[in-house]
Amino acid sequence: MKKVSVSVMCADYNNLGEQISKINDFTDLFHFDFMDGHYVPNVSLNFDIIKRLNSVMKKPVNVHLMVTNPADYIDRLIELKVDSISFHFETISSQAFRIINKLKSNNIKIGIVLNPSEKIDLLDHLYNKLDFITVMTVDPGFAGQTFIPEMLEKIKKLVEVKKKNNLNFEIEVDGSVNDKTINQLYNAGADIYILGSSGFFSKGDTIEKAITATNKYLPFR
Repeated sequence: MKKVSVSVMCADYNNLGEQISKINDFTDLFHFDFMDGHYVPNVSLNFDIIKRLNSVMKKPVNVHLMVTNPADYIDRLIELKVDSISFHFETISSQAFRIINKLKSNNIKIGIVLNPSEKIDLLDHLYNKLDFITVMTVDPGFAGQTFIPEMLEKIKKLVEVKKKNNLNFEIEVDGSVNDKTINQLYNAGADIYILGSSGFFSKGDTIEKAITATNKYLPFR
């Protein structure tokens, strides 16, 4: 089943609770980007925002850790009862199995994020441990970047790995997912589509209009 994940980072922070309540029936997941200003040169969402929105959000919460030391964040995210956490490979490569086991024991799904320059071979020993793999289709850290078409081949290769090895991980795409790129991503075999500024919030001057416009271009709705 194909899924939509709305990026909370791109919402209007002045009306965040109201917007989230309206998005509940549209999205399958809520996507939170955590940035520490070190791994990527930007700072974004935090624990308190998730805590404040927990009573409003009716769909699973995914946290994407764009941080240098993700192990420092895990216990707090477990306390917040998030549904899944995604890590950049190089930030956990020396302790991947320990982190995976800890999250699995707390019923939290785990994903690995591949930057555009990274090959899927990095995950050879982890495929059967992962619930999803995120393919960055832009360089991480900022919204509104240009789509990198070479990532379509990476998605296709992951689809081949799944079929060949009878694996169940989902393939998520993050970065410039919108009406101009969606059909290419869909045809390549992506499962989860993270929608941000260009793919959702800019599609209407109200959330209701954005939902209507986005539903029209999604090939699986």
